[in-house]
Amino acid sequence: MTPLAELLADRIRRFGPITFADYMRECLYHPVYGYYSKAESKRFADYYTSVDVHPIFARLMARQFAEMWEHLGRPAEFMVVEVGAGVGRFAAQVLDFCEAKLPAFYEALGYVAVERSAARRGQAMMHAQRHAAAGHFVSSAEVPAHIAAGCFFSNELVDALPVHRVVMEGGAMKEVVVDFRDGKFEDVVAPVSTCAITEYFAAQGIALVEGQHAEAGLEACDWITEIGRRLERGYVLTIDYGHPAADLFDEHHVRGTLLAYQNHRASEEFYAAPGEQDLTAHVNFTALELWGKRSGLETAGFTSQTAFLLALGQGNEFADLYDEGQSEAERTKARLQLKTLIHPEGMGERFQVLVQQRA
Repeated sequence: MTPLAELLADRIRRFGPITFADYMRECLYHPVYGYYSKAESKRFADYYTSVDVHPIFARLMARQFAEMWEHLGRPAEFMVVEVGAGVGRFAAQVLDFCEAKLPAFYEALGYVAVERSAARRGQAMMHAQRHAAAGHFVSSAEVPAHIAAGCFFSNELVDALPVHRVVMEGGAMKEVVVDFRDGKFEDVVAPVSTCAITEYFAAQGIALVEGQHAEAGLEACDWITEIGRRLERGYVLTIDYGHPAADLFDEHHVRGTLLAYQNHRASEEFYAAPGEQDLTAHVNFTALELWGKRSGLETAGFTSQTAFLLALGQGNEFADLYDEGQSEAERTKARLQLKTLIHPEGMGERFQVLVQQRA
């Protein structure tokens, strides 16, 4: 029993079963014992992201942010808000590149790194200390209340937002909740805890078949709705692992998409080590588009990471891949790292990019 498991077990003993969304939220974001409150080294032991592969990812994204700034008429202030910024590695790489290669954009750029973990916010300030001193960077626990012009950016954030689990049983949708019996956590089928779950599937025209398991990403819907409300003019750029609803709830996903990650191994052992392993569910991009539209966001583009990065890099034949003075061996290594990001069998096709716009 992990420390968090003890707390959750006591909560269930006192108040009864909890939704999986509540369980997942505590496992990932508990301020003391949550997985994302752990040290950065723990994350590297379990998985790595595009940011960890090579700075080219941040450099190409910097060019995308600059292009968005141009499309908005080069406003005097352009805010990039990275939600789920971790220790600020991506932010520092973007700011370093903009300062060196895109000075006019850097002059207008304000970067807000949003991160729940106080420890990681502190690390982010260290990574971007020089830019913070120059007035171009802040670290925050909360998303800004209002952005006049800018871009909300997230990379592998939405797949870690809590989800409700459901199952179609006896012709009716039921919810899979979490109980604690005989010293262990277990699934229990119960009536759905909120009508928002049935509305979630109905709004997308999704009908589950008998015995099918699925996830309802209500928190992702709330998140994109709130982002849309806070953005006056600009873009929301979401990069994550997922599918449109028609693919997400098809015959290939009858057990749902929820997975636990630990030591670079995926499993369905969701209750094995609360707070000590990552929990993710594939992103429903149809829901992000639909709920985003409800708060004024229009879809500007949806494509694979491969196509997205290739379009950004081909303008200068990926010259941003190299640092000055690199040896040929170092340049070769950089090219191999780029392939990891764009290869159809690597990250490139697994990750999707959704761009939404508010004019």
